[in-house]
Amino acid sequence: MSFRPRRSKEPSFPAMQQRDKLKPILFSIIKHSSKEELKEQIPKDIVAGVVVAVVALPLSIALGIASGVSPEQGLYTAIVAGFLIAFLGGSRVQISGPTAAFATIVAGIVATDGMEGLIAATIIAGILLVLMGLFKLGAIIRFVPFTITTGFTAGIAVTLTIGQLKDFFGLTYPPDTVTVETTEKLAALVGNFSTVNWQACLVGVVCLAILFLWPRVTERVPSSLVALLAGIALVSGLGLEVSTIGDLYVIDSALPAFRMPELTLELFRDQFANGVTIAILAAIESLLSCVVADSMISGHHRANMELVAQGVGNIASVLFGGIPATGAIARTAANVKAGGRTPISGMVHALVLVAVLAFLMPYAALIPMPTIAAILLYVAYNMSGWRNFAHLCQTASKGAVATLVLTFVLTIVFDLVVAIGVGMLITVVLFMKMVSEETEVKGWKYYCDENSEVTHLRELPKSVRVYEINGPMFFGMTERIADISVKDFTRYLIIRMRGVPSLDATGMNALENLYDYCNSHGVRLIFSHVNEQPTKTMRRAGFVDLVGEEHFRSCIDDAIAHARELLEAEQDVRRASREARRS
Repeated sequence: MSFRPRRSKEPSFPAMQQRDKLKPILFSIIKHSSKEELKEQIPKDIVAGVVVAVVALPLSIALGIASGVSPEQGLYTAIVAGFLIAFLGGSRVQISGPTAAFATIVAGIVATDGMEGLIAATIIAGILLVLMGLFKLGAIIRFVPFTITTGFTAGIAVTLTIGQLKDFFGLTYPPDTVTVETTEKLAALVGNFSTVNWQACLVGVVCLAILFLWPRVTERVPSSLVALLAGIALVSGLGLEVSTIGDLYVIDSALPAFRMPELTLELFRDQFANGVTIAILAAIESLLSCVVADSMISGHHRANMELVAQGVGNIASVLFGGIPATGAIARTAANVKAGGRTPISGMVHALVLVAVLAFLMPYAALIPMPTIAAILLYVAYNMSGWRNFAHLCQTASKGAVATLVLTFVLTIVFDLVVAIGVGMLITVVLFMKMVSEETEVKGWKYYCDENSEVTHLRELPKSVRVYEINGPMFFGMTERIADISVKDFTRYLIIRMRGVPSLDATGMNALENLYDYCNSHGVRLIFSHVNEQPTKTMRRAGFVDLVGEEHFRSCIDDAIAHARELLEAEQDVRRASREARRS
């Protein structure tokens, strides 16, 4: 039976079939698309770029502030990184810029090591991302379990939430208060909650309500933009005593300019761990966003090229005054809904933000801080994935739930690298335990009753014994090989390995020990149906030569026939020997 593939309504772009090619996907689209296709799609991409810029404007300003830098630096990131990653990237529709996932990490680096430390860490991260792409490690995202991504994403959301409560409630902290770590922010929040500003709280609650309720009215105008305008109207119109961006920051409407910082080898050495953290998070977030985007447009991204683009974009971002960037799922979704289907929309979004920066940035001084906090609380809520978190807690195994909760807690208390490292370690141990439990070594049962209901029996000589191994042979299960035993009358032991897909060095050592055990008992080993990977391992170890090439048979029937031939040959030798002694 054959099936006719359903035609997609998306532009075909034949080059999209060249998966994981290290070439910007924009170049392939231009090369392989007809003039009619481009003429039809480019206007849609321009409109989508404008829409995404409207969505990205308040988010970029808010995320810049949440990251411990000035508002315009958030826009610099969306402009520089957003343009370059779209131009060089491996996704047709991904939009990159500052994200909530980076906010707490960047704020911590800026607070302890300043912008110089952040620049050094981001350059390291950019180099690592480029190398990951060049060495084609884009598929590594498949090896990060869902429990870990859910756990650390929820942890980042909680950390971001704690960091915004100060501005949301309008709290005032003593000048010497240290609020770098999440636990310090929480302690300061509890200790100074008596300074709550109810006018700021009112603005925050109104803006938060708009963020949640406005999408029910219409999705054409972003709720974050409506909340921004409502916050300005409340504070300016009613004369409320609420801090604004202009009270805390000096707004600069200058365009991004290249700045070469003073970087030293010692600074790079100190920031290496932070660089690894940024690289890991950028890789995971950007590729996850690409996967989500693929599902929206029925496409496929080039993971390795996307990593290279993320690396280049991050390095350029900090050298032009920005902060680390990665793929932003919300902005990418807005791009797809607005009709964007090529990277041109991402480039247009960056150019529109340049115009906003040049002409409208001074008005950002009017934005109330509780409004910024409300926008970030809304972002934290959307990124938390609490439904996935709750579903996993209800349905996953105890080990998976433990991994989820531990990753979540470690992200809040320590940092992302510790959380992912510990989570992956636990996952690997649980995986090995699960696989080892699936691997079994069992001997064939022998039936002597002619009236037995068991059918399809094979006849075996009494001196031939058969054991069957099912499952991968690795260091987690090799002790089961020791369960194999032989009788006093056993002459040949057949090991059936058709169910063994892989064999590691420890499993190989177990087979060598089995060979020694059989050899000491005068038993010869015969192997049946050894798969390709185990065969290669045995050849490299010299085990095939040790056992004898002729004792490796293609199937169990061939192995039994071979054992029977060897037994008959031995009987012929013994018979000839007896006759020789008689004569």
